[in-house]
Amino acid sequence: MSPEFVTGFFIEALKTAMLLAAPCLVFGLFAGVLISMFQAATQINEMTLVFIPKMLAVGIALLIFFPWMLQIIIDFAQNTFTNVATHIH
Repeated sequence: MSPEFVTGFFIEALKTAMLLAAPCLVFGLFAGVLISMFQAATQINEMTLVFIPKMLAVGIALLIFFPWMLQIIIDFAQNTFTNVATHIH
């Protein structure tokens, strides 16, 4: 295995990981911002108020994007396993 291959594989794995994490992180970010704006407008400074809406937003993101996320990880795994023989040499 050459250093170029290892670097390329590592970059591809990082891209896949970022693609898989992005929908949940974006939904959680928007939920956090909306709750923070609500807290600022109502002057409710309860730290635990943010957790349940964020958890619900991430759960909704998983429900919506799970088929797409599953296809991304299956494609990555298939590509890795089909090319493992050529990568070993």
